[in-house]
Amino acid sequence: MIRSRDETWVRVEDASAVGAVRRTAIMLAESCGLDEHERGKVAVAVSEAASNLVKHAAEGMMLIRSHPEADAAVEVIAMDKGPGIRDLTRAVRDGYSTTGTLGLGLGGIARMASAHEVYSLPGRGTVISMCFTAAGAEPPEPLAAGLARPIGEEAVCGDAFAYVESGTTVTAMLCDGLGHGEPAAAASRAAVRVFQQHHDLPAVAVLERIHRALRGTRGGAVAVARLDRAGGVIRYAGLGNVSGWIVHPDGRQGMISLPGIAGHQRDRLREYDYAVPAHSLLVLHSDGLTDRWDVAAFPGLSARSPAVVAAALLRDAGTRRDDATVLAVRTTP
Repeated sequence: MIRSRDETWVRVEDASAVGAVRRTAIMLAESCGLDEHERGKVAVAVSEAASNLVKHAAEGMMLIRSHPEADAAVEVIAMDKGPGIRDLTRAVRDGYSTTGTLGLGLGGIARMASAHEVYSLPGRGTVISMCFTAAGAEPPEPLAAGLARPIGEEAVCGDAFAYVESGTTVTAMLCDGLGHGEPAAAASRAAVRVFQQHHDLPAVAVLERIHRALRGTRGGAVAVARLDRAGGVIRYAGLGNVSGWIVHPDGRQGMISLPGIAGHQRDRLREYDYAVPAHSLLVLHSDGLTDRWDVAAFPGLSARSPAVVAAALLRDAGTRRDDATVLAVRTTP
């Protein structure tokens, strides 16, 4: 079990993990202000999702966290490399269970959660996102979402990300602290603090300030992207091996990051402009994900929510040998 602030990553590979994720989700729901009835819904849905991972999946993982876009909401994301769901219509029927789980199926999860989404590919696996809010509260519908998973059993992730929406503009930053563990995390947290203070500056100016702030730390690879939805352009400045992509249904376009390490060594920083195709996504990720993933291997993914996009890429392109972080931003509301 991997904890980071109010986030918990759990490997769900045997029956003992079901109780662990249920208890974690209930405690977080209570701290977020959900009442006993809503906490009961969380317990049932999370137990069913975890049981399905144990029964059907390979490399099952669950993330439990307070929702980044709401004060009183819990977000749960389950992902696996299992057989996938061949018949989603049948799977959402209450009572449908092939191996003796609670028998609620995806239909039960849909009823218990305030919002949910399923992305499944036969032979590849499934991603399920769930949001639980206080009674009567509308679930958020964020246009950006990120996931940061530590290496192995580390308690903290050495990567960090942040984004700010202002009108039709979204500014995003991802930092991959050099190495892993607390020293890498300290560098990434410093990058987030500077970004939060100066996100309204041009992307290259934000990157320059982060570079200065990371002196005295391990340093890291950093990318800053400014998405202007009204103008249909992304302004991008990168230093080091963070990957930036514009993803659309027919493929993807890479964005240029210059060689160097923020806080230590760099040449002259530059900012590049990229046109934004319709129905596309801005994706930033650390080198904990291979950059060889293929959009064609994820049919329909570009139309999914940013959280599901991030989870699918982390599952399929992420490596256990490094911290792994991915941030996805929808380019159109």
